[in-house]
This record gives sequence, C-alpha cells and structure tokens, in this order.
Amino acid sequence: MKFAHIADCHIGSWRDPLLKDLAITAFEKAIDKTIEEKVDFVIIAGDLFNTSFPPVDQLKRTVTKLKQLKDNNIPVYFIAGSHDYSPSGKTMLDVLENAGLATNVCKGEIIDGKLKLQFTTDPKTGAKLTGILGKMGALEEKYFEQLDRNSLESESGHKIFLFHALLTELKPKSYEKVDSYAVSTLPKSFDYYAGGHPHFVLSEKMGEKGIIAYTGPLFPNSFSELEELKHGGFFIVEDQQSTRIPIKLHDVESWKLDCNKKVPEQIQAELKTLIEKAELKDKIITLRLSGTLESGKPSDINFKEIFDSIKEKGAYAILKNSSALTTKDFEEIKIEVAHKDQLEESLINEHISKDDVDHLDPIALSKKLLETLDNNKEEGETVYNFEKRLKEEVEKILH
Repeated sequence: MKFAHIADCHIGSWRDPLLKDLAITAFEKAIDKTIEEKVDFVIIAGDLFNTSFPPVDQLKRTVTKLKQLKDNNIPVYFIAGSHDYSPSGKTMLDVLENAGLATNVCKGEIIDGKLKLQFTTDPKTGAKLTGILGKMGALEEKYFEQLDRNSLESESGHKIFLFHALLTELKPKSYEKVDSYAVSTLPKSFDYYAGGHPHFVLSEKMGEKGIIAYTGPLFPNSFSELEELKHGGFFIVEDQQSTRIPIKLHDVESWKLDCNKKVPEQIQAELKTLIEKAELKDKIITLRLSGTLESGKPSDINFKEIFDSIKEKGAYAILKNSSALTTKDFEEIKIEVAHKDQLEESLINEHISKDDVDHLDPIALSKKLLETLDNNKEEGETVYNFEKRLKEEVEKILH
C-alpha cells in the first residue's frame, strides 16, 4: 500500500499575489509528484483551502489537479480543517465531493449520545479511513468526547484516522500555549494517524497506536514560517514508512537586523551593504527589524529605496516585518497570556481607570464593545447590513 499524506495547503491564504500563486503552485507540484509515484490514494488532513469559499481562480486550478488524480484512478480522501470548515455546512469541499473529485471521510451519527463514525473503504487497497474534522478554537473537542471508541477499535483491517488538531505530548515549546489534546484522545488500534493543523513536521510510532504524523504546511503560510521552514512538503507512506517529499519553489533568504541604539541612517547603510554582497536572483527575501532606535522613527528608513535595490538584483519577492522596531518615545506593552480574552482583560485593566469617565465604567464598556465587535457576518447577510447591524449595536452601548 502506498499513499500520500498532505495537509495545510491553505490555498488562497497569502495577500501578496506572488506568494498566493506559490501556495497553489505547491499544491500542483505535490499532485504531480503523487501521480509520478503512482500512489494508491491521497489523504488531505484539513485546510486544503484557507476559507470555505476560496477565490475562483485558485479553485479552478485546484479542481484541475483533482481531476487529473481522478483520471489516473487515484482517489482523494479528506476532512475539513479549521479554515475550510463552515458552520453552515456550505463549503466548497462539499462541491468537490458532489462532483466526485474527493471523498469526505468524516461521516457518522449520534446514537445514544455517542458519535459513531463510519469507515470509508478504499476499493483498491481495502484500507479503511475515518476521522474528525477541525474547527476554529478547538471546537471539535465535543466530537472527541462523544466518540464511540469501541466500534472504531474493534474494526479489523488496515485503518487510517484523519484528524486536524494539536496533540499535547507532541507539541514543541513554541506551541506550548496552543490548545491541544492528549494522545489518548485518539482511538487505539489504527495503523496510521494522518494529522493536520500544527505547522511542524513529525512522524513517529506511539505506544499502542500506529504512526502519528504531521506533514507541516505544503507551503509556508506566514512570514515567520518562511523564515523558519523555508519551504513546505508532504509525506508519501509505503509499507508503514513515511518519506518526506519537499516542495521547494524558491530559495528563501532571511535577514534579521538588530536596530537597537541605532539611527535610521545606520540601518539604511547596513541594509545597502547586505544587498551589495548578496546573491538574490529568484529568491524570496524576508527582512525582520527589531530593537529601539536611538533617535528618529522607523518611517525615516527609506524602505522603498531598499526594496528597489533588492528587486534590481532579481529577487522573486520581498517581505518586511518591523513590528518589533520601536522608538524611545514608544511605550512598549509587554504581557504574557494564553488566550485572547486574557490579553484584552489585562490590557484594559492596565491602561484604563474606572475614574477616567464620569458616570461610566470604562472597563465594562470596553469589554462590551469588544464582545460586540467580535461578531461575525451571518450566513447570507450582506456586508452593508452587517456593518449597519454592528453600528446600531455599538450606538446602543454608547447611548
């Protein structure tokens, strides 16, 4: 048995047109490789798209590659991830399934308060696949709690479980504050656990369970991922052995500049020297600046001139992150919390006094405003009506 395990493609995620194109190109390259390797089937463990309704041009290219798999008699089995899942059930993944291009293996029903998952059997290999989708904010937790494990664990044959969640025992230090589940949450006696969601690479055997694997992103999905990972990839699994297949489209060169106690002119000169010495042809350049300037402002650095110089040397794309670059006049807020709500609460308590406004409690007011502005657009609601509804709710709070 030979299959491909892909996850976290996030097609349509980047705003930068060049990088957005690379994300879908990475998917196309991966599918070409699976056809070349003559795999029996392809698994996508969530977040094929970055949203439940991806851009049409990206969708067309995705469908074209899925059709090629179908034409080569290579089935695709998937679960929805936290990004391409939709609470309304209206998602492009359903369209792909209805068109016969892929099969959602997250199927089941609640019987006597228990979630009984169904198996999808691959006709060529006899492999039995099932799994649990991923939701934003780890809201899939209730599915794991309701899971009828006996029916899953007693099933015979070669079994594969798809999931889109972070496992506590496997998470690196950088993920220590991210919501996660114990490995024991997964049902036992499966041969392979195809994971998605955390963007790191791992494949290992764990206790009574088979191989638990995370592929990492098919293409880096953020500035920091480009810095750290450089490129994405996926697994080809044959005879219970996972082989990492890198998808390398462009070299990534990362520059990290310590600007502490420097002036904009110094930083400009340092960057100019870096550019003159570097070979930048067809590379993706990430530029990260941090520290507190001795004088001047970050805006005093002529980034347009810097970017023009990098482009002149043939770079494919340039990204800048200067969020950690400050001036002496800037009041830095340092706060360490695990969740968004705690962050909001701490900042409000730190920077707002109840005595600031007569006859009002600004702390309670701020919390209420945040709750209201956190509302999402409802299914079928137009942007105009959504903004109108929010405005009316805010006006009520502010009297």
